[in-house]
Amino acid sequence: MTGQVTGHAILENVRRYRGIASLYRQTAAFRPGQSWSLLEQARDWEARALLELESYFAARMDYAATRPA
Repeated sequence: MTGQVTGHAILENVRRYRGIASLYRQTAAFRPGQSWSLLEQARDWEARALLELESYFAARMDYAATRPA
């Protein structure tokens, strides 16, 4: 049960991070003078989301590897 709650929380974080990245990209479309900076911030948020997913699946793989067959 604890793994499911943790998994749900991680996926919620990923959703939030990607939402923030999307807002930065949208803002960049309306602020050409700041677009490079805004797009860089969007990439940073997408990278956070990816790291969160990678750590989640790595932890699941480690857990599955330690369980007896």
